[in-house]
Formats: sequence, C-alpha cells, structure tokens
Amino acid sequence: MSAHPVDEKLPAVKMATTGLQHVAAMYAGVVAPPLIVGAAIGLSATDLTFLTGACLFTAGLATFLQTLGIWKIGARLPFVNGVTFAGVAPMTAIVASTDDKSDALPIIFGAVIVAGLLGFIAAPFFSKMVRFFPPVVTGTVITLIGISLLPVAFGWAQGPNPAADDYGSSTNLTLAAITLLLVLLLRRFTRGFVKQIAVLLGLLGGTLIAIPFGVTDFAPVADASVIGFPTPFHFGAPQLQLAAIISMCVVMVVSMTESTADMLALGEIVDRPADERTIAAGLRADTLGSAISPLFNGFMCSAFAQNIGLVAMTRIRSRYVVAAGGGFLVLMGLCPMAASLIAVVPRPVLGGAGVVLFGSVAASGIQTLVRAGLEKDNNVLIVAVSLAVGIIPISAPEFYHSFPETARIVLDSGISTGCVVAVLLNLVFNHLGKDHDAADVTHPMEAGEELTGSPHPSPATP
Repeated sequence: MSAHPVDEKLPAVKMATTGLQHVAAMYAGVVAPPLIVGAAIGLSATDLTFLTGACLFTAGLATFLQTLGIWKIGARLPFVNGVTFAGVAPMTAIVASTDDKSDALPIIFGAVIVAGLLGFIAAPFFSKMVRFFPPVVTGTVITLIGISLLPVAFGWAQGPNPAADDYGSSTNLTLAAITLLLVLLLRRFTRGFVKQIAVLLGLLGGTLIAIPFGVTDFAPVADASVIGFPTPFHFGAPQLQLAAIISMCVVMVVSMTESTADMLALGEIVDRPADERTIAAGLRADTLGSAISPLFNGFMCSAFAQNIGLVAMTRIRSRYVVAAGGGFLVLMGLCPMAASLIAVVPRPVLGGAGVVLFGSVAASGIQTLVRAGLEKDNNVLIVAVSLAVGIIPISAPEFYHSFPETARIVLDSGISTGCVVAVLLNLVFNHLGKDHDAADVTHPMEAGEELTGSPHPSPATP
C-alpha cells in the first residue's frame, strides 16, 4: 500500500528545492516582526541581526515540531511555523510602556513563555472547535485567508519601504509583473519537476532581471557572518509582568484560532481532513514552539498561511518537504550569510510571486464553498456576512480605531473575526431551530424565490 502524499519522501534534490520555495515564501514574514520590534527598542545593527537570526532558527524548530512531530505534538501536515505578526502591535506597546528599553525583550520573552505554556494546556480543549467547522465555515475561512494575504503581496510589489521615494514606482510594479508572468509561463508551458518549482524559478529569474534596475542589494551577503548561534537568554533572563502576560495570552488565543482555521484549510487541500486529534496536536506544536522560542531569543510562533498557497499551487503535499524548509531555517539561524541570500530577493519580486501564492489560497476556499450547499440561502448569508466582516480590516483599516488596544488585537485580524462570525452564524442558521427552516432555500434578498430550479427566476443583472 503506497503512502499518503503527505507522508511521501521525495528525492533529495527535489526535497531541497521545493523546501527552499517554502522558505522564500515565508522569509519576509519571519524577519519583519523582529525588525519592527528591534527598531522600536533601538537595537544596534549587530543585535538586530542577532534577533532576526534567532527568529529564523526558532521558526525552523517550530516547523520541525509541526511537520515531524513527537508524541502527541505536531499536526504532521506540510505546515510551516514562524513568528506571528499578530504579536507585533502588543510587543511594540510593551516596548513603549517600558522605561528601561533593555528590559523590553526580557519582559516580552517572559510573557510569550507563559502564554505558550497556557496555550499548550488548553490545546485539547480548543481543538474541540472542529465540530463547528463544516464546509460552509471552512470554505469561508480559507477564502478569507487568501484575501487577507493578498494586500501583503501588493505591498511587497510596491517596495520594501512605504516612506521611500520609489515606493509603488513603475520600476517596482514592472518587476512584480515580470515575476508574476514568469511564474505563469513556467506553470503553463513546463511540466514535471520544473513546473512544481515554478515559484522558486520565478523568484530567481525576477531577482536576476532586477539587477540592472539597481533594486537587488547584495550588501546583506557581504556584511553577514558565516557562523552564528542564538545564545540562550542573550538579551537577559525572562521577566514576568502581568500586563504583558495578559496581552500575549490574547495574542495566543488569536493565533490558535487562526492556526485551527489554517489546519482545516490545509487538510482540505492535501486531502487529509484535520480532525480533532490532528488540531490538538497541531496546536500543541504551535504553543510549545512559542514557549521554547524565547529561550533562543525568538518570539511567538504560529502557522504561516502563505505557505498553504504554495502547497495548493504546486500540489506537493509531502510534510517532509516542509521539514526540509525548516532545516533551511535552522541553518539560516546558524549561518547569517545563508540567511542573507534570501534577503537578496527584491520585495517587488516577492510580491509578484505572492499574487499567485495567496490567490491560490482564496481559490481553494472557493472550491470548498462549492461543496458547501450554497443553494440554501442560510449558507449564502453565512458566507456573505462572514466575508464582509473579515474584509473590514483590509478595506477599512481604521474601522475599529475607537476600541481598546486589547480588543483590536482580535478585531484587526480579519481571519479571526470572520472565522468567529462564520461559526456563530452557522450555529444560528443551521443548528438552532433546524427543523423549522431546513427546507428554506430562498434567495436572501428575494424572499419566496429559489436560487436554483425556480419556475420564476429573477431577471439576470448586468
């Protein structure tokens, strides 16, 4: 009996190149939080490089936990873990409220350790939420994940620094478009292994094309050290501060909600649906990885949704490929020069590839929604309202500006809010009073008419 594609071990070269694709897709997301937090603290260039390398190293360890697993820890799916961006706002708030900035990182690390341990204990209870995720909910959440990630790709396409004069320039947008075109051409006119690593080849080609435009910067490679190790407690022993712990616990709840949605999405894509046991194991890996991360000077870890798009597009479902990507992350953490090679890829080039990756996630969500029974107006309403709520942070970023900072941690995550709304609406419309409206298949905007098979269909709108 052949192994499931998730458990398939590919040839070494294929494993390495496809694993490197995953690193390229998530690299910017891993290094952004330490750069932002480090800049807020005022770290020196040396310490900032150290902090970034530590986050790469701990992301690799967390990815090992998730893909390979030990005991009841790890979803054992092609699931990439790294620093969650949800923690950036609270961490910078902690920095701002700390008088002695040298204490900021120890306070953050202490809060993350406590939040991680509490999350580990809560994982089996949190995983019971899986029963509240039928296809109408999972399809909505998967679609939201893709939609929420697309602005990241559009931001990358414009350039690395919004304050720079060339941000959104025709040069940057052209490079993004060329990279997108390269990926599409490779996917359309090649086959086999070359087709599967189209994103990596597109990134390589886009980087080479960017050289004459002066966008490719090789300085990080020249300045980087060959060997470095994230010495434990480099910035000091963890400190426990109640306000910081509460703040990071809220982030942990948000992170666990998004990870649950991501595992359900990935389970659908790789044809190994994530059940309660899988989600519990995956959440244990998330939370344990987060608890361990500060020991090596890293931040809270969570699932990286952008890599789900890569799995969906390439159809390479092996968890060992992602584990190989985790190996690259560990090596980058130990070898700053290796880490700097990925940093050479210009942000607009990443943006062009990101359009394909993140759009693929949204497309996978739509495929799931097709199976969700959208001929029933109840389900149409669930999808409509959940998508609308989930898109608020994207379309109106200041919508929740008057809410407390703690509440905004949750509300500013469209994936989390959309997920919660979809679960609640599914309970209200498809469970409460089920016998009363089970046969109700009317259009939500036109009572009394059916969506399909109606003898009096509504006239087509232009």
